[in-house]
Amino acid sequence: MAHVVVGLGNPGPEYRETRHNIGQRVVDALAAQLKKAFHPKGAAHVARANWRGDSLYLVKPQTFMNVSGPAVRRVLHALGAEAEDVVLVYDDIDMELGKVRTRLKGSAGGHNGVKSIIETLGTDAIRRVKIGIGRPPHKAQVPDHVLEAFEPDEEEAVAQAVATAAERVLDLLR
Repeated sequence: MAHVVVGLGNPGPEYRETRHNIGQRVVDALAAQLKKAFHPKGAAHVARANWRGDSLYLVKPQTFMNVSGPAVRRVLHALGAEAEDVVLVYDDIDMELGKVRTRLKGSAGGHNGVKSIIETLGTDAIRRVKIGIGRPPHKAQVPDHVLEAFEPDEEEAVAQAVATAAERVLDLLR
């Protein structure tokens, strides 16, 4: 059996520390924990590990967040995996900073990256781990909010959330 953990985010160093890329930070944390490195595979970076006798693939799509679906589908096809093998990890603006929630299926909840994946894979029955990044006071601030780095006083909560989310991912694989 193959498990595929997909951390959503935007490509490039300028986005690495942004709120929108916290899903990729979780996948990076898992790779560090498992002592595995990422390698390019099509439109994604993939690290392969073994987890309890199964293959585990950690995936960071290298496409922009809102068009993640096709890249994820190509990686799944290349790995011989299906939507039910996926655990999706991403930011949630509707949850307070640092809160972590697990879901087994559901709508995109306004998240365009998740929407792209649900539409491309043709199912919303995708396991997911969502990390709260907080919501700005005004709706007009949302695009800037998700693309900015966390404030220094938020980093402790973010580090804890990343660690918790990584544990939740592994719990979903059990």
